[in-house]
Amino acid sequence: MTTGYVYHELYGWHDTGTHASLLPADPRRGLQPYRHFENADAKRRVHELVVASGLVDRLTRLAPRPATDDEILLVHTPGHLQRLTDANDTGGDGGDGGTPFGRGSLDIARLSTGGVIRAAEAVVDGAVDNAYALVRPPGHHALADSGMGFCMLGNIAIAVQAVRRTRGVERVAVVDIDVHHGNGTQAAFYDDPNVLAISLHQDRMFPPNSGFVTERGTGAGFGYTLNLPLPPGTGNGAYLAATRRVVVPALRRFRPDLVVIAAGFDANALDPLGRMMLTATGYREITSLVVEAAAELCDGRVLCAHEGGYDAAYVPFCAHAVIEVLAGVDEPFEDPFSFDDLGQQELQPHQDAAIKATEELVGDISDTPPRDAT
Repeated sequence: MTTGYVYHELYGWHDTGTHASLLPADPRRGLQPYRHFENADAKRRVHELVVASGLVDRLTRLAPRPATDDEILLVHTPGHLQRLTDANDTGGDGGDGGTPFGRGSLDIARLSTGGVIRAAEAVVDGAVDNAYALVRPPGHHALADSGMGFCMLGNIAIAVQAVRRTRGVERVAVVDIDVHHGNGTQAAFYDDPNVLAISLHQDRMFPPNSGFVTERGTGAGFGYTLNLPLPPGTGNGAYLAATRRVVVPALRRFRPDLVVIAAGFDANALDPLGRMMLTATGYREITSLVVEAAAELCDGRVLCAHEGGYDAAYVPFCAHAVIEVLAGVDEPFEDPFSFDDLGQQELQPHQDAAIKATEELVGDISDTPPRDAT
C-alpha cells in the first residue's frame, strides 16, 4: 500500500487574526484579543505526530503547488477570486463576514487547494494507491461566489473538477464526515449526476438551515446528494451504522472511479465547535469501511482532504488513525485518551431513526448516470 502525503509549513502561516474564538477582538465590548478557533495548532500537531510516531516513513511525500486561476474558476466566480486577490496584500474576509485572513493568505489558500489537486492527480495516475492532504485553510463550506465558514476556496470541489477535466475521471463520490454540513461541495455538484455528495453532520449545526434530508439535488443531479443530519451527542455506534447502512450501499450503487473523504475531525468528543462524541477508534473504523468499499469498486482510489477539527490535543490522534488505515498499518498507535468509559456510544433509537430517513433514499442512486452530464 502506497499512501501519498501532502503537507507544507506555509499552511500554518495562514493568519486568522486575534479573534476571541469566533468574534473579532474588540476591547470596547470586553472581547480581549485571543485567537480564532481556526488556527494552525491542530493541523501542525497532526503533522508533528505523524513525524514523531514514525508514520511519515511509510508515506510518500507529495509536494503541493499553487492552484491556478483556471482551476479556481472551475468552481468559483471571477468576482470571488477578484475579491480575494484585492485583499491579499492587506488581509480581509472571505466574503461571509466570518472567514478572516491575513496578508498573503490567498497565496496559502492556493497552495492548500493545489495540495488537494496534487494528491488527487497522484491517486488517479496510480503514482500512489491513496493519499492524505493535510491542508489549510479548509474548503468544504466555500461557495461559488463567496468564502464561508473559515473556507476561502473549495479545495475538494476544485480538485474533483480538475481531475475530471485533465484525467478523464467520470464519477467521483465525496464522503464528508466533518461535524458541519458540506454545503459548498454540495452546491458545486447539486445538478451533477456524476458526483455523489454524501454528508454526515450534526443536525443544524452549521450552516444552521442547511444539510437536511430533503436536499437531494436538482435536475439530472436529483438523488445524487445525500444528507444525513445526526442528533447532537452521536458517537461511534451511530456513525458506524450510518457508514454501513448509507455510505457503503450508496457507494456500491454509484460505483465511483474515485472516492474523496472530507476528513473533518470536529465530530470528536473534545471538539469546542461540535457536540458529537466520535473517538479515534470511530474515525479508524469509518475510514476502514470506506477504504474496503473503494477497494471493491475503484481499485482502492481514495483521497482524504483535511477539513475541520479544533481541539489541538485530540485531533492529531484522530487524523493519525485515518492515515494509518490508508497506509495499511497493522499495529495502530495507541490513543492515550481512549475514552473507554465514555457513555452513550451505542446506536440510540433517535439516531437510528435519523439514519433510516436517509437510508430509504439510497435506492434512487443509479450506477449508470449520464456520462455527458456536467
